[in-house]
Amino acid sequence: MKPAQWETFKKAARLEKLDQIPMAMIIDSPWIPGYVGVSHMDFFLNPEVWFQSHWKIHQEYPDIIFVPGWWMEYGMAAEPSVMGSKIKFWQDNTPSEYPMLFNIEDVEKLPEYEVENDAFMALTLQRIRMQKQRVFGTGEIMPIVTSRGPMCTAGFARGTTELMIDLVEKPEWAHKLLDLCTRLIIDWLKAQEKAIGRDVEGIFLLDDIVGFVNEEHYQEFCHPYLKRICDAFPKDWVKIYHNDAEVQACLDYLPDVGFNVLNWGKQTDIAEVKERVGKRMCLMGNVNPLEVGVRGTPEEVRAATLDVLEKGGSEGRGMILSVGGGTSPGMPRANILAMQAALKEFNQAHFGRG
Repeated sequence: MKPAQWETFKKAARLEKLDQIPMAMIIDSPWIPGYVGVSHMDFFLNPEVWFQSHWKIHQEYPDIIFVPGWWMEYGMAAEPSVMGSKIKFWQDNTPSEYPMLFNIEDVEKLPEYEVENDAFMALTLQRIRMQKQRVFGTGEIMPIVTSRGPMCTAGFARGTTELMIDLVEKPEWAHKLLDLCTRLIIDWLKAQEKAIGRDVEGIFLLDDIVGFVNEEHYQEFCHPYLKRICDAFPKDWVKIYHNDAEVQACLDYLPDVGFNVLNWGKQTDIAEVKERVGKRMCLMGNVNPLEVGVRGTPEEVRAATLDVLEKGGSEGRGMILSVGGGTSPGMPRANILAMQAALKEFNQAHFGRG
């Protein structure tokens, strides 16, 4: 991410009026290896392949803000690996994680975690230290640290179905697990900040499992832990929340957590999201990522993009164009260009700029 792009993103996150709507995309290992034509194993294990993959995309799309930017990751392996989950790697797909906390009462028997030394967190931090100067040498920065959220991490460790049952049948143990996950996530984010060493002033939290619960369970098992994470970082930092599952139960409460930016899924139309939280959060979305972004024609992408922009971006504030989630595997160049062209068309029509 270029420093000027980060400044634009921050202004949008803080609901400042911009002279045009920006475009941002979440890109990581589900999409990047296939797009640039490398194996996932090489992407994760060969530093040169990782760097050149990101650099190729940044040069190919210089006007798109990539979130979080140069994302050092092993798919979703880092958080569950520290919780004891088995991780399986594949040549041409992101890693799979398998729950190992077969009895939730065993949460009290888990060894103390050390984010600097445990499993794929330790490896990720070392990769950051190894690569950061090369990233900085391009003139770009790494301003955002990233983690899965408490419900997602707990679901990795326990199993999503089992966790949902625990919320009802063993709520006191569910809270113990979620408390552990929250402490782990805060320490993990702070360790990334320390490893990067400069420019960090944002957190990016991904937690789709929040979308699996009702409003009552959200308020008890999700909201307090999400808020603890946001409160652990400076108030003026940008705090981004991703949930491309259902957001109906949590939507009205997310601004009170401390999040500035919401990236949500295709289930809820941007007009409704803007009406409910658009004056309190910046909306990052919400072109359908799969049926349109991957499977649609460029003409269909253009129409969907303009629909999103008309509903969410006509005021010139509180809107960042994106897909409704991360960039899905297989999204082609033609459709990314179609989104960019539609954005240019919209910005010229509404703000005289493109």
